[in-house]
Amino acid sequence: MKIRILNRQDALAGGLFVLFGLAGAHIASSYPIGTTMRMGAGYFPLVLGGILVLLGLVVGLRSLRLQVAANEAHEVAEALGRGAAGLRRLAGLRPALFVGAGVLAFALLAPHQGLVLATVALTLLSGYAHQEVRIRELLGLSAALAFFGSAVFAYGLGLPLPVLPA
Repeated sequence: MKIRILNRQDALAGGLFVLFGLAGAHIASSYPIGTTMRMGAGYFPLVLGGILVLLGLVVGLRSLRLQVAANEAHEVAEALGRGAAGLRRLAGLRPALFVGAGVLAFALLAPHQGLVLATVALTLLSGYAHQEVRIRELLGLSAALAFFGSAVFAYGLGLPLPVLPA
């Protein structure tokens, strides 16, 4: 069995993630690591380097696996007509667009409209990334996240974030 890299951009990105993660972990290991309860200067960079390595492996391996699935989908799309391929590509962008819109809404709303409204907007927009949206569950989740986020970050940690609109 011959392994071919068909999606070179994802494979290259995965390789770079692994490379930077290993470099970061190597540099972090020269600092005192400490423990989870008493973190040293190198603890957080070491953990981030490890996460970056794992992310790079996932991206790199998915570039191989997803390309095979894309080839099969391409054959089906050719059989159904060229319009199906365009719709499939747009449907694949749905999660990225809605999650990105949610993060952007949070960043724009949090400083002026407060943590509660920004969290609700983030949760509702990101929830629409899933194709089978259940609005009642999404509203409950957004209310719970707004409550706990405000309790932890604004009141518990005392971060200078407005909770409600001024």
